[in-house]
Amino acid sequence: MKLLVYGAGVCGSLFSARLYEAGHDVSLLARGERLAALRKYGVQLAEGDSPAVRRVPVPVVEHPADGYDLFAVFVRAHQVDAVLESLAGLEGDVLFMLNWAAGAQPLGAVIGHERVLLGFPTAAGTMDGDVVRYRPADFITRRFPMPIGEPDGRGTPRLDRIVRTLRTAGINTKAEPRMDAWLKTHAAFAVPLGQAVIAADGPVALADDPDAVRDMIRLIRQNLAAMPTPTVPRGFSALERLPEGLLAAVLRRFLRSPTAAHSGLNNASPATEAAELERLAEQMRTYARIQ
Repeated sequence: MKLLVYGAGVCGSLFSARLYEAGHDVSLLARGERLAALRKYGVQLAEGDSPAVRRVPVPVVEHPADGYDLFAVFVRAHQVDAVLESLAGLEGDVLFMLNWAAGAQPLGAVIGHERVLLGFPTAAGTMDGDVVRYRPADFITRRFPMPIGEPDGRGTPRLDRIVRTLRTAGINTKAEPRMDAWLKTHAAFAVPLGQAVIAADGPVALADDPDAVRDMIRLIRQNLAAMPTPTVPRGFSALERLPEGLLAAVLRRFLRSPTAAHSGLNNASPATEAAELERLAEQMRTYARIQ
C-alpha cells in the first residue's frame, strides 16, 4: 500500500518511521516549523530519556493528495473537522487513529462512510523539541496491541490487509470488532484522567492529592455508567468493580511511574490537551443525553 500519515506529532512520527524502516511506501504530512524540521533532520526518535537519537528520513509533504491507498490520521479530536475538509475530495481509505467518542457517522458524513476505519494508537511518548521520546516497550504494552476496526465490526479484506501491513513493520496490531465501544470506553477513562492531571499541574502532583484521585475515579465511573455500549476491553470493567481505595492506590502508583511520564501525561501544551478533552467530553455528553 501507499500510505500517507496525516499528523506529525508523537504517534504519527513513530508510526511513519516504523513503516519507512520496514520498507513501506509512506509519507508524513506536517506543517509549519514541524515540516521544516522534518525536511532538515527527518523523524528524530529517542527511547525514554536516552541521549541516543535516531534519525529516520521519512518523506514529508505539506498537503494531502490523491494517489494514496490509505490515509492514517493522527490528530487531536478538536482538529478533526479541518482534516475532514481536506480529505473530502480525495480517494482512498481513511483510518482515524485518535481519541474519538462520537462514532463513525460524523466522519463518514463528510468524506464518505465507505472510506472510514477507526483505531487508536497504543504507542505513546512526548515531544522534546523536535525529538520524539517514546515509551519503551514493556510487558504491559506488548500485551495490548493497537486496535483497528471497521465501524460496523465486520472483518473485511481491507482490514486484514492493513493489519498485515502494520505487523510487517513491527507494529503490534489487531482487528477489533467493537472499535466504537473501545473508543467510548477509553474516552470515559481518559477525559477525567487528563483533566485531573491538568488541574493538578502534572501526574505526580495529582498522585500526591488522594482526594483529587478519588474525585477522578468517581467521574470515570459516572462516564462508564452513561455509556450506550458495553465496556471494551473488558478489563476496563475493573474501574467499576474494584474498591475505590484499592483503585486509588493503583492509579497513584501509575501516575508516579516512568510509564505515565512517557505516555503524554506530562504534556508541554496543556491548552491543546484541554481543547481535545473538552471535545471528547462534549461527545460523551451528547450520547448521554440521547440515552
